[in-house]
Amino acid sequence: MYSVFFYSVIFISGLFIGSFLNCVIYRLEKKESFLTGRSYCPKCKHKLSWQDLIPLLSFLELRGRCRYCKGKISWQYPLVELATAILFVGVFYITFPNFLFSIFYFLFSSFLIIIFVYDLKYYIIPDEVIYPAIGFSLFYDLVLRQNFKLQIFSAIFTSLFFLTIFLISKGKWLGFGDVKLALFMGLFLGFPNILVALFSAFFSGAIIGLGLIIAKKKSLKSEVPFGPFLVFGIFLALFLGNKIINWYFSLFQITF
Repeated sequence: MYSVFFYSVIFISGLFIGSFLNCVIYRLEKKESFLTGRSYCPKCKHKLSWQDLIPLLSFLELRGRCRYCKGKISWQYPLVELATAILFVGVFYITFPNFLFSIFYFLFSSFLIIIFVYDLKYYIIPDEVIYPAIGFSLFYDLVLRQNFKLQIFSAIFTSLFFLTIFLISKGKWLGFGDVKLALFMGLFLGFPNILVALFSAFFSGAIIGLGLIIAKKKSLKSEVPFGPFLVFGIFLALFLGNKIINWYFSLFQITF
């Protein structure tokens, strides 16, 4: 009974936090404060009432349209809310019963969700998100991790690797925001999970990129944001990294 209650609370909390993350994503691009001011319809600018702001339920009740102007509501809003709720449940599962770890992982997950959506939409990783993510991750490593040296080493190695690619390609293969995200990845995941994240990001990026070229949605010269693939790799490594690493190295009788 207690576990059902806890997971229900985490899921519902994740829905509301996902709604807030949507607000952050929208207002960051508009250069507006996401800490003050009431939410409004992006199309007609009408201020939204409380019944318009219930995560998932309002979208379903309104059938994906604004109550006031009948304009279509982007599917981004319910998808981000649902994804945040599901990720929070997963984070709580792997960190329970250490609630302090849970809080930090909820925070890191929120940063990553914003980065995923923002880079996917606007082809940029906002400094307003990535710098706090790096700062909190560094604080977490130094204060709460027993072997933070591995995290620091992973962060330096990964960021230098991405910086090298950035400099060689003159920013054509990936942006400098990806270099900053790589620094966060190393601090957050450490070794060896960073290897899972990097392999997953490059592999999934190559597959999706090839698929877009075959479908004639992109060309070889088209710009494709890499941040979402890095975020995907981070979450895959977070939830399954140890199992993947141990499976791979078990072939050589090495475990982590």
